[in-house]
Amino acid sequence: MSSKPTKQADITTSADEAAVRRAISSTSRPPAPNALSAALTFGWRGMLKVKHVPEQLLDVTITPVMFVLMFTYIFGGAISGSTGEYLNYLLPGILVMSVLFTTVYSGVALNTDLTKGVVDRFRSLPIARSAPLLGSLLGDSVRYLLSGTVIIVLGVILGYRPDAGVAGVVAALCLVVLFAFGLSWVFTTLGLLLRSPSAVMNAGFMGIFPLTFLSNVFVDPDTLPGPLKAFVDVNPISILATASRGLMAGGADAGQISIVLAVAVALTAVFAPLTTRLYRKG
Repeated sequence: MSSKPTKQADITTSADEAAVRRAISSTSRPPAPNALSAALTFGWRGMLKVKHVPEQLLDVTITPVMFVLMFTYIFGGAISGSTGEYLNYLLPGILVMSVLFTTVYSGVALNTDLTKGVVDRFRSLPIARSAPLLGSLLGDSVRYLLSGTVIIVLGVILGYRPDAGVAGVVAALCLVVLFAFGLSWVFTTLGLLLRSPSAVMNAGFMGIFPLTFLSNVFVDPDTLPGPLKAFVDVNPISILATASRGLMAGGADAGQISIVLAVAVALTAVFAPLTTRLYRKG
């Protein structure tokens, strides 16, 4: 009595398998995705993650606002004599600082995927090995743009008026994002070397905090002691902040911009291959 349903199920399964085989054999194999399309897909994945977990945007929206308000109205009068004058000096520096702080999360996100086994799934896909890494950083670049835009809009609301207008602001923002893209490769390397997302975050901020505060983001280096001033003057973050101020004020120094771009290219040239190698070995 029970053999009839079993035979019927076997016949149905065989028919389904035959239908699938006919469909596969009669359809041309889809072309393999190229590296660019795969990278853009992974960049879109980062945007979808923000859509489903919008709290991820707190670090690029609320935190920059807090920095601008606190430093302008707590230290502005003491440092520059007025909050308005200090805002003109501070805002490009806070733009640099806020965007560069966000780069740490590139390493944190990669380490999270690694510890959860998501990276193992990516490695099994027939795509370029660098696509998930590049796509992730392209998605993060949108976060950098959002963070910078929040800073600039808030500055305009508080009274900041860039002499170079919109063009100068856009140029400064693009320069900061390009530098951040190069720096983010450092933290993706860190994300593949350390064992947990919290370790990546702690190590990342331990490195980025001193470099940021030992720069000209907050104060004119002419007021610092000699040895400290010498370090601040050659700090790439200081050069980036000065170049951003120049672009916004309409007096950009081509030499400083060239140094910023050269450092960004050097960081990418060193750490992008290193990250890719660690990713493949994983």
